[in-house]
Amino acid sequence: MTTAPLRLAVLCLVPVLLAGASKIDPPNTDRDEPRQGPGYRDDNQAVPQPLRLQYLEIVTPSVNETCDALAKMHGVTFGEPIAEFGNARTAKLKNGGRLGVRAPMRETEMPVVRPYLLVDDIEAAVKAAETAGAIVAIPPMEIPGQGTFSIYILGGIEHGLWQL
Repeated sequence: MTTAPLRLAVLCLVPVLLAGASKIDPPNTDRDEPRQGPGYRDDNQAVPQPLRLQYLEIVTPSVNETCDALAKMHGVTFGEPIAEFGNARTAKLKNGGRLGVRAPMRETEMPVVRPYLLVDDIEAAVKAAETAGAIVAIPPMEIPGQGTFSIYILGGIEHGLWQL
């Protein structure tokens, strides 16, 4: 894929990812209702948590152009490169997360858009991904003052996890 079509693909995908994850209905707390259905939880069921995008990483050889386009389209402001984020230029999102744009860090790193979803227990989340057949590309690694992240690959897609 050439640079122009890749840039167009990234710019088309970002608004979809920035729209956020769908919310899960809260549990039914009305005591007059029967204790069953999607909102009911017994001691053997985990309460599903809404998905929260903590960090959306865009790896591209066109960092400044991508930041400029996203800033104009979405009204975000990108800062200077941050070393702990692979020299990504980042912008804060309204949900408390961040959008980061950085250049590839090695010759073999291909352009990618990688969402990092917030999890309560990154070790358990990585284990669940492995159980589902994922390959862990980067095991949980702390970024001082920012949290812990991990990357896994499943079905040819790179996924990120983030724990604060």
